[in-house]
Amino acid sequence: MKKKKRTRNNIKYSKLVVIASLFLFVLMIARVTQLALSEEVDDTNLQALAKSRTTKTEIIEAKRGNIYSSDEEILAQNVSSYKLIAYLSPTRTTDENNPQHVVDKEKTAKELAPILGISEEEILRYLSKEGIYQTEFGSAGKGLTELTKEQIEALNLPGIDFEESFKRYYPKGDFASYVLGYAKDETTINSEGEEETTIKGEMGIEKYYDSTLKGEDGYTTYQKDLKGYKIAGTNEISKEASDGKDIYLTINSSIQFFVEQALSEAEANYSYEWFTIMIADANTGAILASASSPSFDPNKRNITNYLDLNVSSPYEPGSTMKIFTYMAAMEQGVYDGNETYHSGVYTTTDGTQIGDWNRAGWGDISFDTGFALSSNVGVINLIDRHLSADILRSYFKKLGFSKKTGIELPNESKGKIDFKYETEIFNAGFGQGITTTPIQNIQALTSLTNAGVMLKPYIVEKIVDNDTGKVVYKGKREEVDTVASETTVNKIKDLMWNTVNVSGMTGTGYKLEGYDLIGKTGTAQIADENSGGYLTGADDIISSFAGIYPKEDSKVIIYASVKRPNGGNQKVIWQAIKNIVVNISKYYGTDPVTTNEQELKEYNIISYKNKATTTSKAELENMGMNVTIVGNGDKIIKQYPSKGDKVTEGTKVFLITNDSNLTVPDVTGLSSKQAEDLLQLLGISVVLEGNGYVTGQSIQPSSPITKDLEITLTLSPKF
Repeated sequence: MKKKKRTRNNIKYSKLVVIASLFLFVLMIARVTQLALSEEVDDTNLQALAKSRTTKTEIIEAKRGNIYSSDEEILAQNVSSYKLIAYLSPTRTTDENNPQHVVDKEKTAKELAPILGISEEEILRYLSKEGIYQTEFGSAGKGLTELTKEQIEALNLPGIDFEESFKRYYPKGDFASYVLGYAKDETTINSEGEEETTIKGEMGIEKYYDSTLKGEDGYTTYQKDLKGYKIAGTNEISKEASDGKDIYLTINSSIQFFVEQALSEAEANYSYEWFTIMIADANTGAILASASSPSFDPNKRNITNYLDLNVSSPYEPGSTMKIFTYMAAMEQGVYDGNETYHSGVYTTTDGTQIGDWNRAGWGDISFDTGFALSSNVGVINLIDRHLSADILRSYFKKLGFSKKTGIELPNESKGKIDFKYETEIFNAGFGQGITTTPIQNIQALTSLTNAGVMLKPYIVEKIVDNDTGKVVYKGKREEVDTVASETTVNKIKDLMWNTVNVSGMTGTGYKLEGYDLIGKTGTAQIADENSGGYLTGADDIISSFAGIYPKEDSKVIIYASVKRPNGGNQKVIWQAIKNIVVNISKYYGTDPVTTNEQELKEYNIISYKNKATTTSKAELENMGMNVTIVGNGDKIIKQYPSKGDKVTEGTKVFLITNDSNLTVPDVTGLSSKQAEDLLQLLGISVVLEGNGYVTGQSIQPSSPITKDLEITLTLSPKF
């Protein structure tokens, strides 16, 4: 009986084991089926995992585009940058006579220390790491220049190597910095756990056109073995990189230099919180120069303010707005320049007193005189008698205030045109209680140089596709609206001329004998954020100047502002603007010396190629040209200027002869472009130092021209 019982128990136990085994087998089959049919298991994409273990993708980096001035000077470019690495694993060395890893760590540390600028002990800490294949040297070993790389390579240290990358470089340093902005390296980790570094724009044009400049990376994808090597005979998929496009700005390097120079002198001689200047082409709206002080070097990024004051930081403009209030009255047909009012102080209906800067006033004066004297009371009477809040607001908005201009720079601000009550309306008429930006004022002022047609300001001249060489975008004059009649424009320009050029008026600090500069001054009080009123200290002002030069056949529009000049001293802005105007007049040939000279004859130069040297020289000299013969040959093989170029009497013409022993010409007095074009015609490489005209050359005239000759030209503005 007991034996039979044990048998039945064994049978039951065996059945349980079989059933359990079958259940586990079914579970295993289900799990295998799930794994086979599912894309993801435990949040892991199995196909991607398998592919990553057998597939390698290498990124082909696109080259970031360059940024140029309108006269083709490079303002931003990529340069090679190197990271120093040291191989520590002895497995790299297969030939003892040619070691491929660091053998003598102490010697390596001693020789690298003075070049990297860190201690031997710190370098030894990197070199003494255990169980690693290679090491780096922290920030000291990154961003190395080509020169530093060559210094280290000259040491012939085993196991030392470099990884090349690119960094953004700004050849002119602190120059148009807020326009250019900067781009910096951005490091990310890819799907294979590797570091990838890209250059990303952070400010200015670099930020606004980041996607245009950076291009599109390419790639190569291939099958790899366990050691990471490409498997022979397998398919390879590649896509070429598309390099970033080059951007040419409307910034003129010479005019920008005049502005930068004026701001540097102001910073050295005066005290203020900030000072900003913008200059536009009077006939197109193209921005020729834009700068602020304090500024920064994009290579160093020593930035104190990340906003471009000319575009992104609106402030109360003060009396430069009187230009547009007067225009509003003229456009309504209600302005009579001879109509008089009593100057000094005006009392509003609620008892608020608003005064002229000369609160004693000038007695009864005309509206024309009030403009030149920058009378607040004149503006108030003009609004009270002939305008309204709606008319004034509507006209300000028609001129583009309270709206973005659309300039191709990031973070443009709209400013604020918001007034309702009587005192607010009067204040708005002379630029208090409202905010504008310099770029908005530039836009509004273009109406005065284009017969009442307002132009949109722009700062990009063209964008060029590096792969095809084609221009894919072209900046151009763009009319926004007709905002004034020619009668209004001519009258306002007359009033601005009186402001600067008539003795005793508010703009006479800007007067330059013989220079037809016109403008309007502005002095705005700075708002007190605590009280809601205005600060009353002598320094607590923003002084501005809205100018046009010259009055007729205008070349440039100028808008400048300085915040908190020490003691309210206006000389800081006067001197800067006058220096700029003198330099610009030389640049355009509108200075008093040129404009008073007898008009010069113009010629379209012909080709002298293959013509006799003596007769060519005589013919040009008969036209009044200043001829230089390069070489002693009897025939002309090249010339500068080229065929078809327009020249005037006195122009320097260079005739290059068929002499096999040519010498370096004297290029002093030529513009940077003229000198560069001529020297390149002779096969000479050129390095430019400065801006403007050639004042010196590193290789003396009459020196022989040799292969790979390079000459450095010293430039400065033509004073």
